[in-house]
Formats: sequence, structure tokens, C-alpha cells
Amino acid sequence: MFKLFGGSGDSNEKVIKKLQPIVDRINALEPDFKVLTDDELRAKTDDFKARLKDGATLDELLPEAFAAVREAAWRTLGKRHFDVQLMGGIVLHQGKIAEMKTGEGKTLVATLPLYLNSLTGEGCHLVTVNDYLARRDPYWMGPVFHALGVSVASIYPMQKTDDHTPSLLFDPDYDSGVEGDTWKHFKPITRQEAYKADITYGTSSEFGFDYLRDNMAVDTARCVQRPLNYAIVDEVDNLLIDEART
Repeated sequence: MFKLFGGSGDSNEKVIKKLQPIVDRINALEPDFKVLTDDELRAKTDDFKARLKDGATLDELLPEAFAAVREAAWRTLGKRHFDVQLMGGIVLHQGKIAEMKTGEGKTLVATLPLYLNSLTGEGCHLVTVNDYLARRDPYWMGPVFHALGVSVASIYPMQKTDDHTPSLLFDPDYDSGVEGDTWKHFKPITRQEAYKADITYGTSSEFGFDYLRDNMAVDTARCVQRPLNYAIVDEVDNLLIDEART
């Protein structure tokens, strides 16, 4: 199980108990999503976006969106989100901190709120603790997002260029010809294109320096980031406390 930080002063157990009805709703939807074809499952993303435009909220869409991600993960990775992972995803969507034990699948948990919040079309960020995870995690979870018609990129630093740093877009149909199990389906793109993806992974330093460069740019055409919308910070205690500089 995990610990929850933030929100009211209720005990961890009481807060988790409040999440159970939402988890029950997600579980109840599982049979409905099991019978969908791959095309029908992908079409759910367009349906969710249309309902958002018609006035629905992300919280209202959450059970169905999470059920869609769970089914996509099962079909592409052979992994099914457990109840504790669904709870972790709900907590992260709510902007709170979830402490999960080793082996409870943080990488898989993040796919849930990232997908849900990507439906706004305003972009989502996953802040990793190092460059390796900024490349590995979107590569591992890329098939899940691709099955749902959602683009995912990494601002993993490679060779320096005038356009800041090249970035990577997960594309299962692309073959880079590069050896290694986390390179083959990564297509080189510009940094600006990476930020236009539905979901963008990267380190805090890459996100931070891009933000600073954009604010110092004399020409808006050189800016790379969109207005900030939603972010998940991995190992938030280490990043915002242990390694904080300002």
C-alpha cells in the first residue's frame, strides 16, 4: 500500500477508504472495455475530449479514462493496474503526494493521471530524477499511450544544437537502427515539437532551463514550452527538498 500526503488532516487509512468507491467504479467498467476492439478503444480518447468540450470535468471522466488505460496496458504490455495502483493514480491526479513501496509500479501508475490530464490538449509533464529514466519510462509506457492515440515525447539531451537540444518522440513504426532496448522506436524531433506532444518526460533541470530560456528569449519563435498545465514529479522529496537550490 502507499501513504498519502496532503489534503485534509484525516488519517491515511480514512483517505484511502474514500478512494475505494472510485476504484470500484473503475473495476465495474472493466468488462465493458474488454470487449472493445483496438480501434474502438482508441476512439475513446476522441470521445473523452468531445465530452470535455461539452462541459464534462476530468473528475467525471476519471473512472472511464482509467479503465481505458488499464485495458491498453493489458493489451500492449501484459500488465493490469491493481487497485493500489488505481488509488495512486487518483491521488496524483488530485495534485497530492503518494508514497509507494518498491515494486508497486510507480511507472505504470503514472500512465493513469497522465492520460487523463492529456485529454485537455494542454500537455502534461513527467519530471524524472535522471536522464536515463527520462528516456526509459516513455519508451516502456509508449505502447500504452500509442494504443490510446496519445503522443509521448522525451526531452532527453543528446547532441547540442542551436535549437537547444534534440528530443525524442515514441513511434512504434519508426526504426532508429540504434542498438539498445530503449532507443529503437524513438524518432528525433525538435525540443519545441517535444513540448507539443500530449505527454512529455524529462528531468527537472531540462524543464527548468527551458523555462528560463523561454523567459529570456527576445523572439517568441525561439520559445519551446507551452503554458504549463499539469505535472507529476517523481521522487518529489528528493527533488524539492534534498536537491533544492533556491
